[in-house]
Amino acid sequence: MKYTKEEILQFAEEENVEFIRLQFTDVFGNLKNMAITASQLERALNNEVMFDGSTIDGFERLGESDMYLYPDPDTWVILPWRPQSGKVARMLCDVYTVDRKPFEGDPRRVLKRAVEKAEAMGYTFHVGPECEFFLFRTDENGQPTTQTEEQERAGYFDIGPIDGGENARRDMVLTLEEMGFDIESSYHEMAPAQHEIDFSHDEALKTADNVVTFKMAVKTIARRHGQHATFMPKPKFGNNGSGMHLNMSLYKNGVNIFRDDASPYGISREAMWFIGGVLAHIKGMTAVLNPLVNSYKRLVPGFDAPVWISWSGKGRGPLLGIPANKGAKARIELRSPDSSANPYLAMAVVLRAGLDGIERKLDPPAPIEENIMSKTVAEIEAMGLEYLPTNLMDAVRELDKDELVKDALGAHVAPLYITCKKKEFMEYSSQVSQWEVDRYLFKY
Repeated sequence: MKYTKEEILQFAEEENVEFIRLQFTDVFGNLKNMAITASQLERALNNEVMFDGSTIDGFERLGESDMYLYPDPDTWVILPWRPQSGKVARMLCDVYTVDRKPFEGDPRRVLKRAVEKAEAMGYTFHVGPECEFFLFRTDENGQPTTQTEEQERAGYFDIGPIDGGENARRDMVLTLEEMGFDIESSYHEMAPAQHEIDFSHDEALKTADNVVTFKMAVKTIARRHGQHATFMPKPKFGNNGSGMHLNMSLYKNGVNIFRDDASPYGISREAMWFIGGVLAHIKGMTAVLNPLVNSYKRLVPGFDAPVWISWSGKGRGPLLGIPANKGAKARIELRSPDSSANPYLAMAVVLRAGLDGIERKLDPPAPIEENIMSKTVAEIEAMGLEYLPTNLMDAVRELDKDELVKDALGAHVAPLYITCKKKEFMEYSSQVSQWEVDRYLFKY
């Protein structure tokens, strides 16, 4: 939906909107906002609202304290959970420097650059995410725990009463639909208290905007049910972690060019080259797609998450697969990303990698058509497959070696991101865990 400045001002008046949240994310995907009253809305739509960028992670550099917020009118939405008398709306914003230039450290700008690269090649990038999350109980002080509802013993597609999050999930779906989402499905996932809500694919920027909106709405509705929604990749040992699979396709002149009904897998040569590019750069992208120390507790064998760099047209457990429904919906699915990733950065690096594959006509390696999840590590290594990075530091080192991925992030974001993630891993490495105490204290 395309809105003009005049339409936004009219909506605000007709709907009795009194507060507007101007939102953006920091480099690590955390949603930020500045609230203004309706009296300041026209000034905001004229791109006159400033904020102190030096307080935001990833923005802090000398001379970057004063920044402008440029609201995107197309992201206007009234927040259904706020009061209906004196309503609250929000718009997502682009960040500009004091001299009115796009700020290259703005994650939304990073994705726009990648999208512009695709458009110059004649392509439009469409993405459909699969966002998984956990619903845990809060304690008497309202703080999150990792405890589930007492009746929660559910697995795939189970229903209440053993699905303790069924009511909250229903309200999330209804709220998201009220906000304009096209919800395709919602259900209980494999692990106790784990859930998934899928919404329809769209152009990359709209999808990334939808992901940050989705996470905000899910967390808000969970809180109203006395629960805490977390997109932490692996909150509990022994259970599956939560991912954010990315279903991707390229369009040209409104036609899905990944479609080729005559090919063995129902996808085109361009799609194969896109796969080749993603696999060629997957190690360098992993620190962006799986950005936390905790992300690598999910990427381990035995828990339905990809560990090996492989692709398949029909096998189970590959890093990159081709979903069964082909034809007009032909797409490829990348299964390694998790929802702690900044969606703007994640989609930007994957798109640039895929375009690199198309530009260089990179054929992927032979597909793995067996059930890779049923094989031992020795059997898989004998097949010549490589691992994804197994921890955040290894992933950051791979990122530092991949010039294309660093170029996709940009000269501002890439070095800052690498530095911050190295620091995060070193802080983690200096901690003494309960596992270490239990294993070593009495033995040595």
